[in-house]
Amino acid sequence: MKKYFKYIALILVGTVISCREEVQKPKVSYGASNKVSVAKTDSTQIEIADLPIQMEGTNYLIHPVGDLRVYERGSKARFGSSSVNDVSFTISNLGEYEITGYLQNLKFQKVDSDSIRPLSDKPVLILTATYLKTVADRTHNNVMVYTLTDSDTNKDGKIDTSDIKTLYLSDISGENFTKVSADLEELIDWNLIDSKNRLYFRTIEDTNQNGQFDKNDVLHYNYIDLASKKWEVKGYKPI
Repeated sequence: MKKYFKYIALILVGTVISCREEVQKPKVSYGASNKVSVAKTDSTQIEIADLPIQMEGTNYLIHPVGDLRVYERGSKARFGSSSVNDVSFTISNLGEYEITGYLQNLKFQKVDSDSIRPLSDKPVLILTATYLKTVADRTHNNVMVYTLTDSDTNKDGKIDTSDIKTLYLSDISGENFTKVSADLEELIDWNLIDSKNRLYFRTIEDTNQNGQFDKNDVLHYNYIDLASKKWEVKGYKPI
């Protein structure tokens, strides 16, 4: 019985240690040059696309592209010992003017054309893609806002949610795909102020270079005037 409790204690200690190591996994791994690295595309994944989406008032179709997801149910097949899996052929969700998911790309197609072009020609993981309908109605500038990861900042060989989240803009056509947050700064949040046609966003910089974003690091406050054709990031100091 003592050996049994000792065994259970060892398992619990190992679990706590592994969880602590997972929590402390850095978002940034610094090398000699402190440059961000781009991970290679995983050739073992099966790429699929959802049916196209057309944002209200636009003349472009948006095709969400991602990896086929297989979920293991944990149950056994009736014959043999293989696990029974569920396959999800849906890779994105659509809210009001917003596409969410874990997407490898978005592809854009003008409604009167058969040509389809990708948003990015480099590996990315797109988390949200938002069409700023109110800005388009007032300024006729059709802007998309993206939160995504674009670099293997922790250098574990893949681009995923453990890497730094960044902010991008593009036209509704997918052209002018532009990064507006600084390299190695984690996007905290963004907000649209309709009355000023401004996109405000906050980032945090790992100034002590410990690989984590914490209270000892520096917050940056920025905005972009979306009424302008040129997306210029301007800093401001609310505190």
